[in-house]
Amino acid sequence: MGRLLPVILVLAALLGALLLCIPVKRSTRPGGRGFSVTQVLGGPAGEGFSRATSARRFVFPPDHGGHPGFRTEWWYFTGNLETKEGRRFGYQLTFFRLALTPAPVARQSRWGANEVFMAHFAVTDVAGKRFSWRERFGRAALGLAGAGGKPLRVTLDDWSATESAENPWSMRLAAAGEDAAIDLDVRSIKPVVLNGEKGVSRKGSAPGNASYYYSLPRLATSGTIRTGGETFRVAGLSWLDREWSTSALESDQVGWDWFALQLDDGRDVMFYRLRRRDGSVDPWSGGTLVAADGDGRHLGGDEVRVEALGWWQSPESGIRYPSRWRLLVPGENLDLEIVPRLDRQELLASVRYWEGAVAVRGRGEGSPGGSGYVELTGYGAEGAGN
Repeated sequence: MGRLLPVILVLAALLGALLLCIPVKRSTRPGGRGFSVTQVLGGPAGEGFSRATSARRFVFPPDHGGHPGFRTEWWYFTGNLETKEGRRFGYQLTFFRLALTPAPVARQSRWGANEVFMAHFAVTDVAGKRFSWRERFGRAALGLAGAGGKPLRVTLDDWSATESAENPWSMRLAAAGEDAAIDLDVRSIKPVVLNGEKGVSRKGSAPGNASYYYSLPRLATSGTIRTGGETFRVAGLSWLDREWSTSALESDQVGWDWFALQLDDGRDVMFYRLRRRDGSVDPWSGGTLVAADGDGRHLGGDEVRVEALGWWQSPESGIRYPSRWRLLVPGENLDLEIVPRLDRQELLASVRYWEGAVAVRGRGEGSPGGSGYVELTGYGAEGAGN
């Protein structure tokens, strides 16, 4: 799903002016509750911005870079890693780009910019039962933040994703906070998969209420993670989601449950379940099934069933989230149980949401185990039906 979709619209409305006056904001853990997805994703799309209205030709590696003219864009890395001894970790490193205007505006100051960046960084230490996260903001001026160049470099202050090879496509990820850090190399071992209809992921019936959306569902990953004052050498699999758009959720859509699962038989499953205000599932829900050889096929919302098997209430926000699921794709003989590696993987950032590493267990013959990430937005919102 468009992971937080145009979640950074909140920056335009509430932080844009501030960010044009300061170089970088380093945020630890905001004391307030933050914004709900419904507060952020309402309202019309800005005039003059491009819309995802029809299929386009994707070209790589250029499309790994930025897409000026669209209002929002993100580079979303998540992964499950472990040491040789079997100690498990999860991580998230996400860069969001927000265009304040459809095209650059001439400014007298070198500090002026028409793009704002936000980044989220989180590490899950399963054995240590620790979850650490940080949030940053910055403007695309004076090298403080940006996305572009050859090789591609996506940065916000000293957090970065830097292209290191084109074939197979590879990046180096680096981020650090007071209590966690990563230095990882990721390398694609499956080709790009276009989600939706040839890369157009529709979220509703309104024209242009869609995004351009592709994934790299398997990235071989190695490097180091620091947490709890220790540094560990790790390896495993990562997932990259790439999406750009100008659209928002429709008025009766309050959030989504997003699943990205890497199965032990070589298959990968991405599915987003859009939720309506009355608690029902929106028919525009959908996903992608990726075969072991890299071929992907669209999954309609009627092909996948998701059941919540348990719940967890955050002691910090008071929000109640589902915490264990059963995901079935009957046509593909998949019956999966999905379990958070830690319950407490909630980010009380500018937009509050739950994003965490999960384990996958096969429930029947032919259903493999695996690992993945889940994102939950819109819970705790008034009238959300949850």
